[in-house]
Amino acid sequence: MGAALAAALVADRDRWMLWSPVLFGLGIAAYFAAPAEPPGWLALPPLLLALGGLWLGRRRPAAVAASLALALCAAGFAAVQLRAALVAAPVLERPSGKVAVSGIVEEVEPLAGGGQRVTLKDAEVAVEGARPHRVRLRLKGDEPVPVGARIAVTALLTPPPQPQMPGAFDFARHAWFQGLGAVGTALSPPVVIVPAAEGHWLNALRHRITLRILAAIPGSAGAVAAALVTGETGAIPRDVLDAYRDSGLAHMLSISGLHMGMVAGLVFFVVRGGLALVPAVALRHPIKKWAAAVALAATFLYMLLAGAPVPAQRSFLMTGIVLLAVLLDRSAISMRMVAWAALAVLALAPEALVGPSFQMSFAAVAALIAAFEVASPRLTAWRIEHPRLWQRAGLYLAGVALSSLVAGSATAVYGAYHFNRFAVWSLAANLAAVPLTGFLVMPFVPVALLLMPFGLEFLALVPMGWGVEAVNRLAAAIAAWPAAAVVLPPMPAWGLTLFTLGGLWLLLWRRRWRHGGWVAMVAGLATLALHQPPDVVVDGRGYAMAVRTADGALLVNRGGRILKETWDRRAGPLAAGRWPKRGRSEDGRLACDEVGCLYRGEGAVVALVQDEAGIAAGCAAAAVVVSAVPLRGACRGPAVVPRVVIDRFDLWRRGAHALWLEEGGARIETVAGWQGDRPWSHRPHRRRKRPDPMPMPIPEPVPVPEEPPAAEE
Repeated sequence: MGAALAAALVADRDRWMLWSPVLFGLGIAAYFAAPAEPPGWLALPPLLLALGGLWLGRRRPAAVAASLALALCAAGFAAVQLRAALVAAPVLERPSGKVAVSGIVEEVEPLAGGGQRVTLKDAEVAVEGARPHRVRLRLKGDEPVPVGARIAVTALLTPPPQPQMPGAFDFARHAWFQGLGAVGTALSPPVVIVPAAEGHWLNALRHRITLRILAAIPGSAGAVAAALVTGETGAIPRDVLDAYRDSGLAHMLSISGLHMGMVAGLVFFVVRGGLALVPAVALRHPIKKWAAAVALAATFLYMLLAGAPVPAQRSFLMTGIVLLAVLLDRSAISMRMVAWAALAVLALAPEALVGPSFQMSFAAVAALIAAFEVASPRLTAWRIEHPRLWQRAGLYLAGVALSSLVAGSATAVYGAYHFNRFAVWSLAANLAAVPLTGFLVMPFVPVALLLMPFGLEFLALVPMGWGVEAVNRLAAAIAAWPAAAVVLPPMPAWGLTLFTLGGLWLLLWRRRWRHGGWVAMVAGLATLALHQPPDVVVDGRGYAMAVRTADGALLVNRGGRILKETWDRRAGPLAAGRWPKRGRSEDGRLACDEVGCLYRGEGAVVALVQDEAGIAAGCAAAAVVVSAVPLRGACRGPAVVPRVVIDRFDLWRRGAHALWLEEGGARIETVAGWQGDRPWSHRPHRRRKRPDPMPMPIPEPVPVPEEPPAAEE
């Protein structure tokens, strides 16, 4: 068996390179899966072992392959450790209260419903303890804020929020790798204290382009158009985002391969076609290569305008490889291209591995190229045998349908893992939206950018807005179809890992043994059935609580939109009824008065204490006590009933709690326990005895000339 496996590996050795990013990624995944921050030297022993194995087993292919695999895993582990250390920055310890903040405006993003979101670097904050260097604020007004200027505001700051429950999206980890130390809301209009300096031209340009697009295309169509050009999605209204998500078109709001390929193709064919009209140039010079070079430059600029997110980086790398292959007279579309792009992205930003953008983007592209490798000979033969225009149009529509089916199938599991939703009508939506976007939207993007210096961008943006509005209406219509979006239970991380490795085994090998990947993929999908939602959920303050009703829904007493949406997706669905202030819930499980509630679950009775006056009754009547106020040992004596006690201090120390009731007790998971001891983990700080310092005075504004229009630059 071992000899047969070795022989099969040797026979498929031309595919070994494709596993390089996979092994590199396994090292990154091992870092994030660690229960505590590993020591910095931990990657060194396996790396030395791999080097020794390469030397000692240099004449044995199996030993060389095993040593290289170990080296790649160790390199991935070391890369993400180094990245986490390089981006380390101070994080605000506790909510600041009203405080003065100043900093250099790094980014400005308009928001739906008014206001702006600004990111400040080199921030100065009048707080005790750690002072964040990078802060993100929401400004209530729409007054222009010059990128690159130092501004001052009075604001309320908080540390980057922790997950709303164990297993939910970890914004604190996301903020750590962005160097973001605090978020908050400005209470006063921004005051410019130092005019904009040089060095921020790119972000300033992105912001000006966004504003020009929003001015030329009103409403939600303008917000979507801005997202397609500069990647700024903050101005898109909530209902439009929901429609795109539920219809399966959310990927169109993220600049990725679809947009990059359309821009590159348009520029390539326009430049090549224009040069072909000049016989003296077309007959003497390699106009195809010239067009590829111009398209490469155009896609690079497009990536920069989009802010270089992970999907845009991946798309540029692969589009660039294709165009580079044209320049070098080589074949471009291959799985090797995907492997090199993935390795480059992971080396530059290893934290991208655990994000939805990287996972969905590369899953779609790898599946599409694998399908292309199988279908390409048949498509080429069919195209030769059916040269008529209407036949080519039919082939194009069939290609769009096949691409949507393959890409949608490849990304569905990752969408379910991160967002707990599955768009049922995604294929129909993409079949209609992709041609609309390709013919009525994206061709106007480069034209509008070229016309902006002359102030004539409206000539391209107005018809682009018509196309975007058509796609918006399509998304809203399909999102309204019956059962358009199905909510799925959370998948465990190990289930997603199993599914991913099975899919890679299927896609990366060529021989029959690759079909063994189906087994791992099915096993990974089966883990969805293992999910058991918690019976009780409590936030990190004891302010919001939720209990499981008799029909399986989650009854919530209070909380903000983000909290309720998170609990709905990961522990819901939310119940339609209301939490009783006094009396009983509709199913009779929950009984409340002014000091707390008593919940009778399947396995135990839970006291939910909201006031000190309810401590004694709760401790006497329940096996599980969850208190929003400190208990100070009231329920911990030897003669009391409770077996599980969670009070205000426990919630403060460990963050949000999820409880699964058992006979006479409960199994508990907390945010702190789920995160482990990591730099971004939930780590409460005691409030200092002395009062907070007085806010710094806001300096007088400095007169700043108006920004010149783009045509004058």
